[in-house]
Amino acid sequence: MITIPERIILANLPTKIEKLERISAQLQGPSIYIKRDDQTGTELSGNKIRKLEYCIREAIDQGCDTLITCGGIQSNHCRATAAVAAKLGLKAIVVLRGHDPDTYEGNLLLDHLLGAEVRWISSEDYRDHRMDIMHTIADEVSAKGQQAYVIPEGASSGIGAFGYFSALQEIVQQEQELGISFDAVIVAVGSGGTHGGLLLAQQLLPTSHRIIGINVCDDEDYFIKAITTVIEESAHYLDQSVTIPTEAIEIIDGYVGKGYAQSQPQELQCIKDLASLEGVILDPVYTGKAFYGLVEEIRKGTFQDLQNILFIHTGGLYGLFPHSNSFEF
Repeated sequence: MITIPERIILANLPTKIEKLERISAQLQGPSIYIKRDDQTGTELSGNKIRKLEYCIREAIDQGCDTLITCGGIQSNHCRATAAVAAKLGLKAIVVLRGHDPDTYEGNLLLDHLLGAEVRWISSEDYRDHRMDIMHTIADEVSAKGQQAYVIPEGASSGIGAFGYFSALQEIVQQEQELGISFDAVIVAVGSGGTHGGLLLAQQLLPTSHRIIGINVCDDEDYFIKAITTVIEESAHYLDQSVTIPTEAIEIIDGYVGKGYAQSQPQELQCIKDLASLEGVILDPVYTGKAFYGLVEEIRKGTFQDLQNILFIHTGGLYGLFPHSNSFEF
């Protein structure tokens, strides 16, 4: 029996699993199922809230009253953190990459509505110094007699990864209930914590799923290192040692496109196709790129030896609205 850290209950779980009947028939490959982690909540929607359940439990146990985290201007994670803070009576400080725009849209609008303090830093500082900057802010908070808890980008930390450790436990239970066995679980990779949690569970639980990530930024080598680091951090919370061989970390590279949060016409068309075929709406930053990659890999025959694939919809609906002018109708 594996003992994992305690969590605070915030998300609407378990999220349902649906078969994508029409697109599976159209592609004539494996049957594609989707796990609706976009329905973990409304303000708390998406994959980040699973991770935050563990991070914020730890923050509360440590007596913290302020949450500090970071992300891009349309960060789902920052919005979810701001929502949890408001719900629990905590303060949220979000450090965003870029500059304060004239108009607040999508997740940024929600950050402000939810009462988060928003601080802006340059892309260069974000890339090279974001953790240092957040810890400096934590020192400011401490000087005022309060106590801050710093959450890394995407809650991709050792403690946050247990959100998707428990998600794979949930998937195993749903397989039994639905009478389905998934050969592979596929997820967008943007910071590594979701993939890391799934892989940790796959290694420690009696499951044989392939855990496959499709990166939406950086590259395969970057995420192999990032996921390894997250799992090593997670091991400190367990009562047993964990060694994940590098070859167990499956990343399908090649679908970053123009770059993080930048869309190509074929990615946007994939979002439109899935919406019109299945009534499921993806986002352009994470799930749109990853699902486009999945479709292309099926067309290439990459998964011809698989029968059932589960794609995890990690949310991101609010980030779709600032991209409205990118679509052609």
